[in-house]
Amino acid sequence: MKNKEELPAFNSFALQKSLFRHLSKEAFDQLGFENSCNVYKKGEILYKEGNRLTGVYCISSGVVKVFKTGSEGRDQIIKFTKAGDIIGYRSVLSDEPACTSTKVLEDAVLCFIPTETLNHIIATNVSFTKDLLLIACKELDEANSFITDIAQKSVRERLAEVLILLKNEFGIDNTNTLKIALTREELANIIGTATESVIRLLSEFKQDHLIDLEGRKIKLLNVQELTRIANLF
Repeated sequence: MKNKEELPAFNSFALQKSLFRHLSKEAFDQLGFENSCNVYKKGEILYKEGNRLTGVYCISSGVVKVFKTGSEGRDQIIKFTKAGDIIGYRSVLSDEPACTSTKVLEDAVLCFIPTETLNHIIATNVSFTKDLLLIACKELDEANSFITDIAQKSVRERLAEVLILLKNEFGIDNTNTLKIALTREELANIIGTATESVIRLLSEFKQDHLIDLEGRKIKLLNVQELTRIANLF
């Protein structure tokens, strides 16, 4: 984590257009993001399962992965969070130890909101509280979908679905390349399979002219066919 003196301007626009969009300018300014933000480098751990959190993190820029570690030490990636997202709120609101771990995937600027401040916003702003509930419902829906996919979809289908979801969540550049670059192990940890299976399937997708590969970068050549394989119609 860098010192405050090295902190670049935080992405105020991303935060103002996110969960905090219903706050008045005065209320938003009172959060003091300029003084509560820090730069976290790729690979840094924010918190681990079992930690007691004293507040939540708001992502101003960068990418953070949220994951759980199984009994055999294997990670299961729950989601990737980006600018405007909030993490750690479930454990803070339930006053329970963190049920997931978080790791910075791309250099990030994160702003911290203490528990007392979050509780005050929830108590005084109905729109904020409603949006927070909607986020919780969305995460529950995604968890239910993942359970269904694990039970009913093949690894090939799940990989195609993940590529489409990453496209929808993080976007593609003007060459149709995903803007988020993941390792083969990280892709495997999202899908819930072995790294070797992901490597083999990516090679098959490339041979079928569905994607192209350049290191960690994945170019989507045939989104329509990937969508069909993923059964997302």
